[in-house]
Amino acid sequence: MSAWLVLAIGSGVCAACNGMFAKLTTTKLTTSWAGAISGALDLSPDNKIVEFMFRGMFFLLNLLFNAIMWGLFTRALALASSTVRVSVINTSANFMVTALLGAMIFGESLPGLWWLGAAMLVAGSVIIGRREEKTVKQQAAGVAGADTLLVV
Repeated sequence: MSAWLVLAIGSGVCAACNGMFAKLTTTKLTTSWAGAISGALDLSPDNKIVEFMFRGMFFLLNLLFNAIMWGLFTRALALASSTVRVSVINTSANFMVTALLGAMIFGESLPGLWWLGAAMLVAGSVIIGRREEKTVKQQAAGVAGADTLLVV
């Protein structure tokens, strides 16, 4: 497996985690988790210090995963022969991991229309990526008229 591919997938996973931590910074789920931890520590379940600590931790993790995501993404862009490929892989990984995290952590269920939209975004990105590859190959071969609308 190419290094840029691993980096692009990692970037997409970090982007999904970034979104999850951002949501955990503001959601009521964090309040209930903080209450459970407070109770386990023999503190009042309404202990706001524990809740603020949780929210602060999630906010810092949000910033950390955002920084890691951009680092991985820019490194993948530098290593790959196609920036579109990196973007396609990054976006696809982000969408799929976001869906899984949403279901596992927040109990979200995604309707068929969401999956259809995600599939269309990925398919569109693949079509654009193939078009870019074909254009680059044609330019490398010195072929005139490489600006076709769609090459599949």
